[in-house]
Amino acid sequence: MADPVGRAGARIEASLGESWQWLTQDSGEALFGAGIALAIFAGLELLLWLARRLLPRRAPGWRGLAGEIVHRTFSLFLLAAALDGATHAIAPPGPLLRLVDGLFTIAIAVQGALWLRELVLGLVRRRADASPEDARALGSAMGVITVLVNVVVWLLAAILILDNLGVNVTALVAGLGVGGIAIGLAAQGIFADLFAALAILFDRPFRVGDVISYGTSTGTVEHIGLKTTRIRAISGEQLVMANTKLLEQQVANLRRIEQRRVVLTFGIIYQTPPDVLEALPGELQRLVEQVADTRFEQAVFTGFGASSLDFELSFFVTVPAYSAMLAARQAVGFAMLRRLAELGVGFAYPTQTSFTAAPDGRLVDPTQISGRAP
Repeated sequence: MADPVGRAGARIEASLGESWQWLTQDSGEALFGAGIALAIFAGLELLLWLARRLLPRRAPGWRGLAGEIVHRTFSLFLLAAALDGATHAIAPPGPLLRLVDGLFTIAIAVQGALWLRELVLGLVRRRADASPEDARALGSAMGVITVLVNVVVWLLAAILILDNLGVNVTALVAGLGVGGIAIGLAAQGIFADLFAALAILFDRPFRVGDVISYGTSTGTVEHIGLKTTRIRAISGEQLVMANTKLLEQQVANLRRIEQRRVVLTFGIIYQTPPDVLEALPGELQRLVEQVADTRFEQAVFTGFGASSLDFELSFFVTVPAYSAMLAARQAVGFAMLRRLAELGVGFAYPTQTSFTAAPDGRLVDPTQISGRAP
């Protein structure tokens, strides 16, 4: 059995010999192919130069992202593309054609990996550049994101190159799959919190500086990290929540409140005349409309209580600030007290009244029997 290294060397020598023979004997066709390759290369370089002029790297929005991708295009890739195009216009020997195809495969795999890497990282940066808070929050995660993107992109490029060069990559892909599953199971908690952090940064349910409420806690978001989010509670202490646990709960973002609804329930005494009861909703509406930054919703009679006639007043405070809601609720409450006092309407409070009845069930006035001797 011959030495494998020797056989490979013999094949390379034979291929180079055949290619050299074609270059020396068919020099005219070789020069024609070289001219085609040079023309294609010059045209691609001109297009690349124009694209770089039209798409600057630091432009805002999608033009900036496209500019970053264009500036990551290298002349070696254009040269490989020009050579591949020229070999299809002439008839070079098989070994030379396979050599050019192999070089073009390597070039396009490397260049595609650079484009894909720049696209993914550019999308991440573009998302973060929407606000300074997001940029600061993403700064700590950017290193990990870059490492993950580089590993995935260059691994795909290496597999593509090896597969096109005739290497059996089935075992390699299977091994990578098993290894990836093992790593994922071992670090599933870390990856879960990492992806939860990315979900917070990209989906933006809240940002740094927002006041949020979850479970029984309320506070201001101070930092969004790779594993945890730190929240300053309204009582002063700092709360540290795992990103995964935080997203599993219902989170209320209080900073995004556009208006606040206020509901006031109260009861008045049963001795109130019916005419006054019927006019009361209109009186309450006028009171609310006189207070700044409020919008009346409804004032309705809700039922007969044990010791009161129950009403409900609801209105909106159109200014989102919590202090504005407190001020409006106070102003409406004081105005209600004054107006009901003017109407002679008393607020009800829990009371009991005892009635005395005769043996036949007729009510007896206690004042009429209080002076009788026992």
